[in-house]
Amino acid sequence: FCAVFRWPLHYLSSLLLWPKVVDKLSGGKLLYPINGGGAIAPHVDSFFEGVGIELLVGYGLTETSPVVSCRRPWRNLRGSSGPPLPETEFRVVDPLSGEPMMFRQQGRVLVRGPQVMNGYLRKPEATLKVLDADGWFDTGDLGMLLPDGELVLTGRAKDTIVLSSGENIEPGPLEELLVASPLFDQVMLVGQDQKQLGALLVPRRDLVLNWAKEKGIFLTSEAEVNSKNKELIQILKKEINTLLVNRKGARREERVVGVALVSPFTIENGLLTQTLKQKRKEIVERDRKSIDFIYNR
Repeated sequence: FCAVFRWPLHYLSSLLLWPKVVDKLSGGKLLYPINGGGAIAPHVDSFFEGVGIELLVGYGLTETSPVVSCRRPWRNLRGSSGPPLPETEFRVVDPLSGEPMMFRQQGRVLVRGPQVMNGYLRKPEATLKVLDADGWFDTGDLGMLLPDGELVLTGRAKDTIVLSSGENIEPGPLEELLVASPLFDQVMLVGQDQKQLGALLVPRRDLVLNWAKEKGIFLTSEAEVNSKNKELIQILKKEINTLLVNRKGARREERVVGVALVSPFTIENGLLTQTLKQKRKEIVERDRKSIDFIYNR
């Protein structure tokens, strides 16, 4: 039913709007842009597809010189990081036992190929932790292989949140879902050794202010968008859980017991890497009081 209404709008946009967007992005000459490093947020992938840009996604690390896989124009599978480059192999293994996993089973991603380093300079112990005698390099990433050889990344092994129940939660896909909301600039889930997850939110204060008014909460300024407003926190928690529950494949454990509003994570304040990845340990240290607020109310 929705497609009946959406298709004409999309068709008109493809004639009148999307060409202007592409022109602003690239001068109209963008044929095959490549997103590098790792997984791309689904809503970003969908945006480029929607405006007609064939976005290719590559994957690699500094230790792999750096590219090990990339999507191809003739096989551009959304959500994947593409098949391996020539002479490159992937293996996905159980994070604990090291046993090989089946297709579509999540595990730790290993890679072997001519671009993989021989070792860290003058650091033999560090080398042994990530590189075995057969040349398999442990990327530290979690992912799964598809039957056609494509790699789908699902998170970082060291980012895994283990609840007190023993349930393992990969925060990356959940955070990508939540940050796609227009209400938030950044999201980080917490909950290590807790019964349930919590969420640290960096709000788009002007949008949250207007959204709150629509919900019947009247704040007088952006400064009032903070964790001290109990009514606001409750409706934000409800909004977060609605998004999580409606996620395809959602699990019961993937809900938050509470949220807290925090200040941004940036390169300048030491909470983002140069590639804009969150430094989770440092964020937890800075926002310890906010995390305590979530769990000790």
